[in-house]
Amino acid sequence: MNPREFWGKSAKFWLCPTLLFAVFLGFYSNVFGLIFTWQREESQSQDTHRVVLQQMQLEKKESSEGDCHLDTCRIPEVPRLLYPKAQLLKPTRVDVLVMTPWFAPIVWDGTFDSAILDVQFRNITVGLTVFAIKKYVVFLKLFLETAEKYFMVGHKVNYYVFTDQPADVPQIPLQEGRQVVVLKVRNYKRWQDISMHRMEMISKFSQQRFLHEVHYLVCLDVDMKFSDHVGVEILAPLFGTLHPGFYAADRQSFTYERRPLSQAYIPRDEGDFYYMGAFFGGSVPEVYRLTTACHQAMMADQANGIEAVWHDESHLNKYLLYHKPSKVLSPEYLWDTQMLQRPPLLRKLRYVAVPKNHAEIRN
Repeated sequence: MNPREFWGKSAKFWLCPTLLFAVFLGFYSNVFGLIFTWQREESQSQDTHRVVLQQMQLEKKESSEGDCHLDTCRIPEVPRLLYPKAQLLKPTRVDVLVMTPWFAPIVWDGTFDSAILDVQFRNITVGLTVFAIKKYVVFLKLFLETAEKYFMVGHKVNYYVFTDQPADVPQIPLQEGRQVVVLKVRNYKRWQDISMHRMEMISKFSQQRFLHEVHYLVCLDVDMKFSDHVGVEILAPLFGTLHPGFYAADRQSFTYERRPLSQAYIPRDEGDFYYMGAFFGGSVPEVYRLTTACHQAMMADQANGIEAVWHDESHLNKYLLYHKPSKVLSPEYLWDTQMLQRPPLLRKLRYVAVPKNHAEIRN
C-alpha cells in the first residue's frame, strides 16, 4: 500500500473522533464554567442577603430597644382596679380643647385617671434635666424640694443637674428610688448663650448616658416650683407645653421667628400652638433627635450671623411644628401668677414661676 494512502486514510479515520472530542470538551467546559459562575454568584448573593438581613435585624433591634415607649410598643397589663367608669356621652371637659387635629391629647385636669396611669407606667425611670448656671443655682433648693413633693411621686427619678457650681448643689432628702446626678458644665457670658447651649448639652448626654439610664426625659427651667401633681400623665414619645401667654391667641400673634434667614423661621400662615421652652420632653431617643436638630439649627444660624428672636425656644417651636408632639400639656403645667391672671378654666396650677428680678439674675 502506498504510504500516503495509508496515512491519508488513517488521518481521516482519526480526524472525526478528534473533532467530536474537541466539541464535547468545549461544551462541557462551558457548562462547568457556567455552573461555577452560577455557584459563585449564588454564594455572593447569599452573602449579600445575609449582610442585608443582619443589618435589618440590627436596625430592628436598635429600634425596638432605643425607640420603644411603654405607650407605643407594648401595652402593659393592668391589674384589677376600682375606678369610676368613663361616660361616653358626658365628657369631663367641654370648656377646652382636649385633642389636637392630629389626635394628640391635650392634658387638662379631669381628662385622665392617675391611678390607672401610675400602674401602666409602674416600671419606668424618668430623667429630669435642669440647668443651674451662675446665679440660677439659688433656685435649686426650692425646685428640688417641691419636685420631691409633687413630681412623679411613687416613681423612680434621676434629677440631672447641669451646673458650673457643683459644690453649691443642695442636699435634700429624697424618696426611695430617686437620686440627684450633678453634671458639671461650663458657663457662658450671656444668658442667651446659656439658654441655647442647653440643647447641645441635653443632646450630648442623651447619647452618652441618658439612653442607658432612663426611659423618658423631662426638660425644665430651674427658676420655677411645683405646686401640684405632675405625674406620668405627661409622658409620651414627644410632648410640648402650651405657653401661658399664647394659649388663646391666633397664630399671627405667636412670637415665632419671622426672618427667613434663620433656621427657626415660620411663615405667618403656619403654626399650631406656641410652645414654652421651659417644659418639654419625651422618650430619650425623641428628645435626642429634637435637641440635636435644634442645636444644629442654632449653629447654622450662628454661621450666618443671625440669632433667633427667642433663642432655643424659637427653634423648639420650629421643630414641633414639623414633628407634631404626641401629647400637649395645657397651661396648668406652666403658669406665671405674677404676670397673668388665672382664668376659671385652669382648675390647677401645677408648675409656676418663682418671683424674681430677671435683670439681676441674668446679669
